[in-house]
Amino acid sequence: MSETFPEQYVPAQQPTAPYLEAVTAYGLRGSTRFHVPGHKGGAGADPGLRSALGENALLLDLPQDIQGIDVGPSPTPYERAETLAADAYGAARCWFLTNGASQGNHALCLALAGPGTRVLMQRNSHASVIDGLVLSGGRPSFVAPEYDPELGMAHGVEPRALERALQRTPGSVEAVFLVSPTYFGMATDIAGCAEVAHSAGVPLIVDCAWGSHFGFHAELPGSPLALGADAMLASTHKIVGSLTQSAMLLVSGSGRVDVDAVARTVRLLRSTSPNALLMASLDAARRQLAVHGELLLDRTIRAAAQTRAAIAAIPGCELVGEQFVGRPGIAGWDPLRLVIDVRGTGLTGYQVSNALRASYDIHVELATHATVVLVLGMGQPVESLERFAHDLAETLKLVSSSGGPSNPVPKRTVLTQPPVDLGHETAVSPREAFLGRSEAVAVQDAVGRISTEAVAGYPPGVPTLLPGELVTAEVVSYLRELIAAGARLHGAADPTFSTLRVLV
Repeated sequence: MSETFPEQYVPAQQPTAPYLEAVTAYGLRGSTRFHVPGHKGGAGADPGLRSALGENALLLDLPQDIQGIDVGPSPTPYERAETLAADAYGAARCWFLTNGASQGNHALCLALAGPGTRVLMQRNSHASVIDGLVLSGGRPSFVAPEYDPELGMAHGVEPRALERALQRTPGSVEAVFLVSPTYFGMATDIAGCAEVAHSAGVPLIVDCAWGSHFGFHAELPGSPLALGADAMLASTHKIVGSLTQSAMLLVSGSGRVDVDAVARTVRLLRSTSPNALLMASLDAARRQLAVHGELLLDRTIRAAAQTRAAIAAIPGCELVGEQFVGRPGIAGWDPLRLVIDVRGTGLTGYQVSNALRASYDIHVELATHATVVLVLGMGQPVESLERFAHDLAETLKLVSSSGGPSNPVPKRTVLTQPPVDLGHETAVSPREAFLGRSEAVAVQDAVGRISTEAVAGYPPGVPTLLPGELVTAEVVSYLRELIAAGARLHGAADPTFSTLRVLV
């Protein structure tokens, strides 16, 4: 099929990295610097820092507004880099973020959820979405994710559940915020949810922080934008390999999300001293993903499959993954996530994680009551994967020979389901609660009061309290149960959960 392009059309040159190349050209050519930063390319840096980071990293630590990088005839290298990223993901517009995907969630809330505006969000959304509503003044309603009480694991949202939630608040919802994939690598039916959202006349925003590689290999779920989402977040550093704290915000060409409005809010939240190293790493990671991503992903997926087979042969260990596809809330899975159900060993995930660290200096991404979770990079070193099953088996033997766990976990342990109505609304807006006068009170005295904190237990990670919600006796009991099981509380001002901040 032939295509006709306007004369000015230039095909995207994905093998190039214009921003990285421009920063490198300026940073390494020996220019005289009478601009910030004060270390002057490393000459004025502490010797220990210079030795730790290397000279090139300091030479490339450049401010914005350098001619030939982000200033000059348009398109500048910086503009070209963001355009290439948009092209790679099939987006109309991309913004490089230097404060993680959280910055993107904040920007989207400011653009889509002004004061009093109602948005519908998945209850196990990242805390940055609620933080964004604190900034914008928007009001959340919630749609429940599917929940596996046995593993203590929240999955995705079913299209039918989304439809019911939208019908519950007809004509008042301005945007839908969903999460896919989850921390455990389970992907939502984005195409089905997009159809539901669009039928209701609202845009679908997908926090794809853990799926920045989706759509770049046939064995992975598709990119949310390709499946109908109107905007997505990609934590490029998590899997694809940019530097920590870098991410991308991408908006489709559907027109349901106002690109100019998002551009304004991104500018509002962006530092006037963005880190050139972070942005150069985004440019480079995009190039590697677009040009060599399929090969690198294929190698990692093949190695991960062999590791799964070896882990499955270890007594007491089961893999959570592909066999879950088709269950409620799970339309796909990410083979770059190794989720190991360790309850058959008589140990908790916390105990296995601690033992791996003590025995082999292995650090997993996440431990829960029932599982340990390994996150693989796009170009995961195969040698470490090949060793892992052996190291896990030996670690379990060591624990067993030392007398085993003092409190073994029954194989079919069932975690209590979060005692919150995952579809309910806040008593006051998150902004009113967060910015209002508050006081710390004993947890038992907080019952019946309005929380000013966001508190989630890991596991299962479903927020149990959000700013603006009423504290109940059931919520207090549940969070205490999680702490007793070895979970930690995320977002609590008092991690011991002895006190809680509530509205005065």
